[in-house]
Amino acid sequence: MHFQTGPRPLQPLAQWHHDPAPFAHVIQQLHEYFTAGRRTFDLPLAPAGTPFQLLVWQALRLIPYGETRSYSQLALQVGQGGARAVGLANGANPLPIIIPCHRVIGADGSLTGFGGGLGIKHSLLTLEGAACVADLFSTRQQRQG
Repeated sequence: MHFQTGPRPLQPLAQWHHDPAPFAHVIQQLHEYFTAGRRTFDLPLAPAGTPFQLLVWQALRLIPYGETRSYSQLALQVGQGGARAVGLANGANPLPIIIPCHRVIGADGSLTGFGGGLGIKHSLLTLEGAACVADLFSTRQQRQG
């Protein structure tokens, strides 16, 4: 699962063909997330990554819907690596939204880094009702403008 917008869009392999049937449960749960307020995903996951990445991705799944954590908070939680290492593992997340990497923000509360772009990160956090997201995003836009 990847974003086709943002800094690193994934190009499908030449042999790829559209067949949503094997992903019916995933599609249904994503639809519920976007339209009916599904707060958690109940899917068997087997992401491939380093032991550290797997540890970070498991910690991401523990961040409740509508809440955020900073990269440094996540580093303290996993007990190894620093904020930068957690950020790199977060950026390598192969299952965005399902493993909620969008819930990680800068220590100062800013929206930082997201494979789908900051606009999508902002939209996901707004959908979840994360505190202060609209204010943070509009303040950042004003500073950049």
